[in-house]
Amino acid sequence: MRTSSPARTAVPTRPVTRVLLAAALTAAALAGPLTACGAPGGDPDTVRVVYQRSTDNKYRILDDYLTGVKRQFEREHPGRKMELVPVQAAQDDYAVKVQQMMRSPRTAPDLVREDTSLIDSDVASGYLRPLDDKLAGWQDWKRYLPAAKALVTAEDGRTYGVPDGTDTRGLWFNKEIFARAGLPADWQPRTWDDVLAAARAVRERVPGVIPFHLYTGKGPGEAAAMQGFEMLLYGTGRDPLYDPARKKWLTGRQGFVDALEFVRTVYSEKLGPDPTDALDPNVSTRVTAEWLPKGKLAIALDGNWLGKNWQPDGSRPWPAWSRVLGQAAFPTQHGAAPGRVSLSGGWAWAVAARSRKADLAWQVVETLQTRANALDWTVRDGQIAVRDDVAADARYRTYVPGIDFFTGLVAVTRHRPALPVYPQVSSALQEAMEEVATGDAAPARAARDYDEELRSFADTAGDGR
Repeated sequence: MRTSSPARTAVPTRPVTRVLLAAALTAAALAGPLTACGAPGGDPDTVRVVYQRSTDNKYRILDDYLTGVKRQFEREHPGRKMELVPVQAAQDDYAVKVQQMMRSPRTAPDLVREDTSLIDSDVASGYLRPLDDKLAGWQDWKRYLPAAKALVTAEDGRTYGVPDGTDTRGLWFNKEIFARAGLPADWQPRTWDDVLAAARAVRERVPGVIPFHLYTGKGPGEAAAMQGFEMLLYGTGRDPLYDPARKKWLTGRQGFVDALEFVRTVYSEKLGPDPTDALDPNVSTRVTAEWLPKGKLAIALDGNWLGKNWQPDGSRPWPAWSRVLGQAAFPTQHGAAPGRVSLSGGWAWAVAARSRKADLAWQVVETLQTRANALDWTVRDGQIAVRDDVAADARYRTYVPGIDFFTGLVAVTRHRPALPVYPQVSSALQEAMEEVATGDAAPARAARDYDEELRSFADTAGDGR
């Protein structure tokens, strides 16, 4: 993905190994949300809606939005109620707590806000109800973009949620630094070499500035795997991480090695931040709050949500950002079609498999996802639209500078193979990147290390290097 906006200084949609994390949580930590749902089934006229509440008590955008939807739903459905059950926790802990809740009819919510990267693992665990029967009669479903529908389609081919937003990723660059480096204000790189050439120009002509930031290593976590490594891998046009036809995870092939070679170049040529800073778990906050606003970073491979943070009502107001920063698509390796690469995640509304009020929960989804409400939420949270009618709305197209550019990347975006073992794959990718960034291993060696780890937990297809 995507977490809600000020948390978007950390990367949205970060998958976790939920069963492993659950063992680490105390019973006291789980007691609140588990007891909130009450007796099995509960009031037949009340829909229990579980969602993540930001750990920043000053930022309650989702609470405010859902409170308004609750009033609308109860007004339009006399005698029916929405019970809002917020789980105030960091994203990983929220995922664990929701999984715990969905295990039993006694504690299962009716409707849950689900990280789309976890849908397949929750389907495999029997926690989510397919919604194809509901979607078949819902006229609004035709408004959803194919890329958004892919986010909520599980490996079994069925649909398990209705997405309420997505995100895309590209290059942010500082036009003032570019001018000092002799680079154009309308920069649009066509190849990886173009990106590296611009970074080298900054290194040589603008001392004291970080030329390029690419998330890497275990510290940034899923940010490194998704908007670092996978952006590179899918730009090679070679083998992906996972082959759905054979249902096999692929060992690291030539495209995999090429992606790691790009990482090696960035850090061996000192085109990126110092590795100590790059591997800091809080590096995303430094990008958003320090390096870009203070003119310390020339180019950042990052997400569409950054601009929302810098708006007057954002978490990090920066009045000059839309004048200082430009946007460019991250290119394919050698400029091959489609010429651009993006990765996307997102969140969705899903019905718990053990809910006894699926019909009523679906009525809440229909209220949440009216055109007006979808537009309101997309703009409030700095999302990329998942409906064509929202994407075409003037309010959406002007709510933050650059939104047209990032919306345009939806046409070429890719998604993570969010299967149950993906968190382990992600961790192995992060380790490979870190080995290369720190100089502990050459790209080919790091790829072989990845292969060995992959074979320890996943069904794989053979090495094609």
